[in-house]
Amino acid sequence: MRGLVYGGPGNRSWTEIPDARIQEPRDAIIQVDAVTICGTDLHILGGDVPEVEVGRVLGHEAVGTVVETGSGVAGLTPGDRVLASCISACGICRYCRAGAYGQCRGGGGWILGHLIDGVQAEFARIPYADLSTYMVPEQVSDEAAVLLADILPTSYEVGVLNGRVQPGDTVAIVGAGPIGLAAVLTARLYSPAHIVVIDKAESRLQAAKMFGADRTVLVGADDPLATVRELTDGLGADVAMEAVGTPQTFELCATLVRPGGRVANIGVHGKPATLHLEDLWIRNLTITTGLVDTSSTPKLLDMLVAGQLDLSHMITHRFGMGEFMAAYDVFADPARSGALKVMVSR
Repeated sequence: MRGLVYGGPGNRSWTEIPDARIQEPRDAIIQVDAVTICGTDLHILGGDVPEVEVGRVLGHEAVGTVVETGSGVAGLTPGDRVLASCISACGICRYCRAGAYGQCRGGGGWILGHLIDGVQAEFARIPYADLSTYMVPEQVSDEAAVLLADILPTSYEVGVLNGRVQPGDTVAIVGAGPIGLAAVLTARLYSPAHIVVIDKAESRLQAAKMFGADRTVLVGADDPLATVRELTDGLGADVAMEAVGTPQTFELCATLVRPGGRVANIGVHGKPATLHLEDLWIRNLTITTGLVDTSSTPKLLDMLVAGQLDLSHMITHRFGMGEFMAAYDVFADPARSGALKVMVSR
């Protein structure tokens, strides 16, 4: 079979790899039917995630068909159509028992495309498959379902829930990539008064408006702080979400919130960011970080089935399996390609 293999910083290839096989009783093998590329994959290729070894198959967002299950897997049979979660859960350790699957200490957590081979391949091994996959309802398309593998639960849990978005809040979201746009979509579930999105690409700001932002700020042309203060009688945002993963964007979020406000960091950081405690100590700020747990995935699936989440505009480019390298090129250059999320399908 073939897979997208990490060859070190800046190096990737779509190449022949060993067939996926059952290694543990709770494993399943899926035929990958639809898979996407995450900004985290770009961070890996940029050298920001040194735990990823050369030779690793990347990817942690896929929908597939079960082709084989281990002897310890309950509730799955060959032929089932499943969402493979970006987070694997042993279900036994202290963190899994509390629903904090991202912190699993039993061999799970974020391992796909990180510590073990991922799902950007023709077939993939899914550990703890009984707890780390979700049956996809017939009326949900592969394209919609795959967005619930990572970006929707990540934005909802690490951004909206950690940021404690409430009705009437002013929410500032720095970064209008897929994570930022998913944060717009899920923040709207809580009826904020304003959602302000800040980005350096006009095309992504237009997408933010389509997803529900009522104000946008183009970096370099507009002043983010002035815009937010204008909407809040000079106070600042109730919640600022960092959805990029750079020191500058994190530090911007800390300036945008009001006294007593919340900064919810969603982005993956590869470099240190300065925490200006000399300015922040007196402002009663709450700063949260987090790796998604995906405990919200069943709820998000229910909302998708009920028509409460419109994901139809998120996928902008579509490729076949043999076009994986081109898919990466397009996704890595959104300013030129206009890409939000790219889909690679069998």
